[in-house]
Amino acid sequence: MAQSKLAVVSTFGIAMMTAAAVVSLRGLPMMAKEQLTLFVYIAFATFIFLIPAALVSAELGGAFGEKGGGVYTWVKEAFGSRWGFVAIWLQWIQNVVWYPTVLAFAAAAIAYVVGKPNLANNGIYVGIFCIAAYWVATLITLRGVSTIAKVTSWAFLLGTVLPGVVIMVLAVIWIAQGNPIALLHPVATDSTSVMSMAGGHPHPRYFPNIAGLGDIAFLAGIILLFAGVEVHAVHANEMSDPKRQFPIAMLIASVAVILLFTLGSFAVATVLPDAQINLQEGLMKAFQQIFARFGIDWATPIICLLLAFGGIGGVMSWISGPSRGLLWTAQEGEIPPILAKTNKNGVQISILIVQGAIVTILSLAYFVMADVSVAFFLLSAMTITLYLIMYMLMYAAAIRLRYSQPDLKRSYRVPGGTVGMWIVAGVGFAGVAFSFLVGFFPPTQLPVGSPSLYVGLVVGGTVVFTGLPLLIGMLKQSSWRAVAPAKAATPKAA
Repeated sequence: MAQSKLAVVSTFGIAMMTAAAVVSLRGLPMMAKEQLTLFVYIAFATFIFLIPAALVSAELGGAFGEKGGGVYTWVKEAFGSRWGFVAIWLQWIQNVVWYPTVLAFAAAAIAYVVGKPNLANNGIYVGIFCIAAYWVATLITLRGVSTIAKVTSWAFLLGTVLPGVVIMVLAVIWIAQGNPIALLHPVATDSTSVMSMAGGHPHPRYFPNIAGLGDIAFLAGIILLFAGVEVHAVHANEMSDPKRQFPIAMLIASVAVILLFTLGSFAVATVLPDAQINLQEGLMKAFQQIFARFGIDWATPIICLLLAFGGIGGVMSWISGPSRGLLWTAQEGEIPPILAKTNKNGVQISILIVQGAIVTILSLAYFVMADVSVAFFLLSAMTITLYLIMYMLMYAAAIRLRYSQPDLKRSYRVPGGTVGMWIVAGVGFAGVAFSFLVGFFPPTQLPVGSPSLYVGLVVGGTVVFTGLPLLIGMLKQSSWRAVAPAKAATPKAA
């Protein structure tokens, strides 16, 4: 895709879109539920996943910025168009599965806004909200990338950064007033994953209790929270100087991600004990309890409205990225040409309609599962396994390209030459491979019901969604390439 003479997105815009795609305060309760052991999980996610992913995507994004296509182009250049299609398909389909989870968080926030927090655990309400909110976000997305950048930047700042800062400041005040720090004072009824008994008294764990892989199943969920730094590489060619700007945007986004996740989850765990942390509404409960303590209950619906705005803004950030990459495959004849259709703003309208239909079907899971938190984590687990396969392909492609295209001009290189790339990408690959394995085990922290059914659903979903691009490749027709448009319109600046 040719680069527009007019830069549509700035360095800060890409950084904010990336941070918005990665950071969602909905993840704070999951990390906070690990109490003091959360620092082990965050350290693992940061050094084994986030940093390698940011470094590798910065190199690949800068090297192929003018070509566009994101992970599709990267993997295609290394292993051919079939595997490039598999990579972008996985990046796309995993976030389609993910949408109902982040929108469920927004649904819980709105339940607090209207003064009916019990709705957060009402599957019918959550399902209807997810479907309606998703289609509204899609309509806004159809206005083009510049509109998406503006909305997601404001959503990130007002709906993620501001509430994150507020919960941190209030936690400091909570401690300063002499209130108990929940994560330092576990009770006997807390999960053994965060508490141990010594001398007849419960004590906090500083390292996870690993009696089986089910005890660290949340690790895969936490890894997912840090995923997405590569997603807006598809917009790199819409920057004025992508080779220089994209790596800088990755650095800004990564710093924001680490700070918000670490300080935010610690703040939640400071106020709420393990037993009171719910994956759906844990953050809202933390705000509610603190505001009540300070006598400002009126602030709860305001902050929850901002949280909902941030969640929906995060969805918008993801709607445009992976589906944009899938558009490249339609233009190159990997999928039927009908999916290459764009509107006047250059937005992939056919793909977004298909995407919305799948999200609508997946959201029905909230209608049939008794425990909303279990449905929430089940969809998350399926998302994790799909996404981590894509990351394995990305890391392998980065190493391969160092050999197959050694002279490729790279505005940023992973430090240490080829050896450095092997270390960084190798560590990243090993980390995601381990997390991939863990993702198939039911978490001991949640009442999943039948473990075999849980595992069967995750395995089945992973096999089906991974097998589909390979099946499409087998059914590929030569006429697709002839009919598909060679280039798509560059999104217009607002």
